[in-house]
Amino acid sequence: MRSLLTALLASTALAACGGASDTPQSAAPAEITAEAIAAETDRVNAWFDAKFEEQLAFSPIQQTFLGRDTNLDQIDDFSVEAEDAQLAWARASVEELKANFNYDALTPEAQTSYDIWIYLLEQTEASLPFRENAYVFDQMTAVQSFFPQLLISFHPATTLESMEDYIARISASARALDQLIARSKANAAAGTRPPLFAFESVIKQSQDIITGHPFSEAEDDSALWTDVNIKLDTLLDAGTITDDQRVDLLGHAEAALVNDLMPAYERLIAWQKEDMVNAADVGTGVGALPNGEAYYNERLANNTTTAFTSEEIHEIGLAEVARLRTEMEAIKNEVGFEGDLKAFFNYLRDTKDDETLYFPNTDEGREGYITDATAAIDGIKAELPNYFGLLPKADIVVKRVEAFREQDGAAQHYYPSTPDGSRPGTYYAHLSDMTAMPKRELEVIAYHEGLPGHHMQIAIAQELTGIPTFRTQQGFTAYVEGWALYSELLATEIPGTYPDPYSQFGRLGSEMWRAIRLVVDTGLHAKGWTEEEALAYFLDNAAAPETQARSEIRRYMVLPGQATSYKIGMLKILDLRARAEAELGDAFDIRGFHDTVLGGGAMPLSILEQRIDRWIETVKAA
Repeated sequence: MRSLLTALLASTALAACGGASDTPQSAAPAEITAEAIAAETDRVNAWFDAKFEEQLAFSPIQQTFLGRDTNLDQIDDFSVEAEDAQLAWARASVEELKANFNYDALTPEAQTSYDIWIYLLEQTEASLPFRENAYVFDQMTAVQSFFPQLLISFHPATTLESMEDYIARISASARALDQLIARSKANAAAGTRPPLFAFESVIKQSQDIITGHPFSEAEDDSALWTDVNIKLDTLLDAGTITDDQRVDLLGHAEAALVNDLMPAYERLIAWQKEDMVNAADVGTGVGALPNGEAYYNERLANNTTTAFTSEEIHEIGLAEVARLRTEMEAIKNEVGFEGDLKAFFNYLRDTKDDETLYFPNTDEGREGYITDATAAIDGIKAELPNYFGLLPKADIVVKRVEAFREQDGAAQHYYPSTPDGSRPGTYYAHLSDMTAMPKRELEVIAYHEGLPGHHMQIAIAQELTGIPTFRTQQGFTAYVEGWALYSELLATEIPGTYPDPYSQFGRLGSEMWRAIRLVVDTGLHAKGWTEEEALAYFLDNAAAPETQARSEIRRYMVLPGQATSYKIGMLKILDLRARAEAELGDAFDIRGFHDTVLGGGAMPLSILEQRIDRWIETVKAA
């Protein structure tokens, strides 16, 4: 139910998890027959699929992500009015759901769909009072670089018509940018603006997009112009267009880029330069902004799908940091390092010229990273059938982030495959600064972003059958990121992974980042920590290079609450697995557990808990 703007501008015991509310709780009456339940379930599933198509009509971008060839000439409407129209539709859909379907006459899977549909509206309603609290432009959501990325990486250009749509989308992107600028100005008027570093990043990324031909007389071509020429040459070579059509399309593309897109980016740059004088040069959390405390509480609930308070999350983080330090000490001792853990962190940071620990900061080093990351994913792929019954059909590739949006030390990320597998999933790596990409972390990141992490979970979700389509497209952060972090630990059980102490230390370091996030995110946004205080805590407890650590801290500052979802979700999955192992004993099957977690798509943690409890009871009864 969330608007595309929200989605775009958006990867210990957990008994406090909150559940979906307003769901009928009565037990199914005995007189409801199996046939009646099957019929009502079929009826509600058909309704969900029809509603998904209605909802999808709001978003040409999402249609493209799904591999559809509809509305390729359009970009979503990012205005407040469009967001209100989507919310009105969502409210009406929930009223229709409650009025027309008998919850008691649905299968458990269909009841889960019912619960999630309502939960999605509840999340949207909870976020509504805070839409002027969000940062529209920043270095992480990077909506300013999204539109070129959509055209270059996702827009299909296989026919004359789709290339004409590409050119229309250039102009539509300019309109969308102007709508987002208007949203940004409204939020600034309400007292919401990101720290100074975010302005600097947005300006640089925007300038990079409109640098080069045809935006200027520069010798080099811009990324978009290069892409236009590649796509046209491909169509020409295939005989799909003629030489005259190529010349005509190239002229129209140049006009759209120079007359529509470039002025929009120039307006964005001008607005950022105008407003950045009001930004704080000493970064703090959103708690310092108007309505900031309530906004942060909503962000925590939204991202973790729990009722944990900021103080509870902070304390969980402190406990996890202490536990992981103990495990790191053991690795330090194993490699024979003399000195305390902080000294070992400094040693790992300061040996950037040691090619056993770091790739060279050259094109060869970058290619080596991509090759080794691909090999790590390929290596674990062969073992997955021993741990999963469900396996993704779509492949995954490793790529360097495009130059116009690449940032030193920024987090790696994943873009999904299409549901039919025709486009592979993509693990994107920021490789502009190889000193921020130590070799010890290569494996763990590959498992997190690729297999058995994000690609495994998201591709399987998109390929699921037998559940409504909307379920296959959900992205509850605590579930999605919790699974990916769980996957890093799961890989320790799989033969051939983390073969040396340094890669094992890299795995611990990755989990440590996520534990640190619980402390630092709440510290920044609820306890008034500054950027430098957060950075000092991070460096005291992790071996990450300072460039990477600062990039992480700045990420947390502009995405309040998002970073807490990883560890909270992982801990919940581990808690559910431990419960299943204890209750089932020898009957516990790791493949069955994983298939149950992944077989319903992403969901709130409380609903996942209900799902696992049902599976446990089913296994017991077998």
